[in-house]
Amino acid sequence: MSSKAIQLRSRWRRNSRLLRLGARVGLGHAGTSARKVFAGAERKEQLSRSRELKSAQQVADELGNMKGALMKVGQMASYLDDGLPEPMRVALSQLQSNAPPMAVELVHIEIERELGRSIKDIFVEFDDEPIASASIGQVHRAIIRLADGTEKAVAVKVQYPGVGEAIDSDLRTADLLGAMLAFGFKSLNPEDMVAEIKDRLREELDYKNEAANQQMFVDFYRNHPFIHVPEVLHEYSTKNILITELVTGHTFAEVCEWSQEQRDMAGEAIFRFVFRSLYRFRAFNGDPHPGNYIFHGDGRVTFLDFGLIKHFTQDEMLMFQSMVKAAVIDDDMDVYRRVIEDAGMLQLDAPFTTEECGEYFSHFYEPVRESRVMEWSGAYATSIVRHTFDRTSAIAQYATVPKSFVFIQRINLGLYALLGQLRSSGNYRRISEELWPMTNATASTPMGEAEAKWLASRD
Repeated sequence: MSSKAIQLRSRWRRNSRLLRLGARVGLGHAGTSARKVFAGAERKEQLSRSRELKSAQQVADELGNMKGALMKVGQMASYLDDGLPEPMRVALSQLQSNAPPMAVELVHIEIERELGRSIKDIFVEFDDEPIASASIGQVHRAIIRLADGTEKAVAVKVQYPGVGEAIDSDLRTADLLGAMLAFGFKSLNPEDMVAEIKDRLREELDYKNEAANQQMFVDFYRNHPFIHVPEVLHEYSTKNILITELVTGHTFAEVCEWSQEQRDMAGEAIFRFVFRSLYRFRAFNGDPHPGNYIFHGDGRVTFLDFGLIKHFTQDEMLMFQSMVKAAVIDDDMDVYRRVIEDAGMLQLDAPFTTEECGEYFSHFYEPVRESRVMEWSGAYATSIVRHTFDRTSAIAQYATVPKSFVFIQRINLGLYALLGQLRSSGNYRRISEELWPMTNATASTPMGEAEAKWLASRD
């Protein structure tokens, strides 16, 4: 059989699995609806919850086994909105780190094929049990023997063989998946999310590109007091293999059980990393989720996974800054309306007063509008997501998310969800004033003071 025929068969199988999954979910809901006709109120609720959970598990199991772009959508949806039906959210949360691993023999074959040497020649030790499994690859611990004879503990990320072809197939059926997710999630409109994946996911397949992205962050944050990015071993990395220094520490779930002080510092570190990266060199990791952080206490955080990086233009960043300045710093809604109209976020001559528009969009700036100590909550994060995807609002019919803003929106929604889970507190208006290029205020926290000294030493 030719390679083209094999690819066509593989694509047909994946598409058939998607269609069968959609049919199973649809038929299940139809059956539940029929049974609910003769059920009392309490029984109707039980039937709905049971069907919801079963549908969620079907989706999670299928996407987890398929890997590729489909699983990526499931991962994004799973942590983004606490307002999703609980059984669906919980089942999809499995996709964050529990993808079925590939066989050990295949891992060895891929590494030896890519690096041109046997496992024993490359590594002093290699742990066959993966420490992480994701949508396009998995990670193993190892000790590598460097060219000078020294040994170093490393993380070895191995791409699933054939995942590129799988993603090509997935991208052709991503709209079908989006429709299925919308059916299950009710409140979520995943069109922008799916469109973004179509544009960006192929970049993530090239680990050489990821290595270059990560090196950019390594260089910028070198010697930072609380932000750490693992070093890349470029000479041992290829398009399908990425080897970096191994970092150990605490997981996001563990940190959520720490003291308020520790959670405050962890949240501040993540917040500063997001906006320092955006404003200083116009780039950020576009896939924020709990598995991308390793925590060390006292605010120190290691940041992982730089495969999906968004680089913003100078004009885009100036537009973002103009919005913040008008809406938050100057509190000038007339200017703000003109800015978002120019940016394409609000249709010209939308039939609403500027005050009404200001009330609609001000929800996004609530954490930084006033200088006050606030606590991030899951309720606020959920309200932001619902507000973003609410198509029932009259103003929402005239509001759009331009392509350049989709990534900013994802970054913000993911960040707010994470901070809400951490229940971090702090004066985020004052922290933001340190990060905004328009204000550049003096340090407002001990972490800010440490970062200010670091910035002074590198500038």
